Amino acid sequence: METLSLKKGFSGSTLKLIAIITMFIDHIGAALLEPYLMAHWNGTSRIPHFELLFQIDWVLRLIGRVAFPIFIFLLLEGFSHTHNKKKYGLNLFLFALLSEIPFDFAFNGSFFDITYQNVMFTLLFGYLCIWIYESDVKFFHNPFLKILGIIFFIVLGNVMKTDYGAFGVFAIILLYYMKKHKKYFYPVGVFLFLWEVTAPLAFLIIHKYNGTRGLKLKYFFYLFYPVHILLLGCIRIFILKC
Repeated sequence: METLSLKKGFSGSTLKLIAIITMFIDHIGAALLEPYLMAHWNGTSRIPHFELLFQIDWVLRLIGRVAFPIFIFLLLEGFSHTHNKKKYGLNLFLFALLSEIPFDFAFNGSFFDITYQNVMFTLLFGYLCIWIYESDVKFFHNPFLKILGIIFFIVLGNVMKTDYGAFGVFAIILLYYMKKHKKYFYPVGVFLFLWEVTAPLAFLIIHKYNGTRGLKLKYFFYLFYPVHILLLGCIRIFILKC
């Protein structure tokens, strides 16, 4: 039985819960409030309290910007500590596929939409970039082929229009490299995400990481991601009707 750590700071499971909660808050705005506001705005008339709802949505999205940098950090930790890198990557791939229909349902109002893919694909492509970077496979012993492989998945993030796109994949591989040189990790991370205003706050939270695993939440995020966006999609379509 795993004992709880008494170390100060945040365990890995605490970071994961912070990321999940802030992501969920963000998705309430993106999947519910924004479609609702758009459905009731025709350029001339507005629903009651339109401005208040708009401001609430703005706050929700600002809170949600904290999530992605934390998920990147957790991915980097996962890559470093997993005993089975192939299984880890396969899990990302399977749940990216599993999440795509709920994702399209929640954010696009349809069961299939190729114009935008869920963030699990971004994490997967970033993970594959790290795997290529560290790979001892003979094919990638050639530095040119290693760089080419990494560029391929960065470009694929853009072509597939994954959440955060090529930037998200690039951020993962860059922060993985910077994590090996700890004094650069935080300033580079903050600089990368300055454009999202509140996202750099994630690195203050990550800085409190105490190196412990915490609660066993191995598959919690994998399951929570498709389930919560499916729930939001049902609320959007069947209750808000937008």
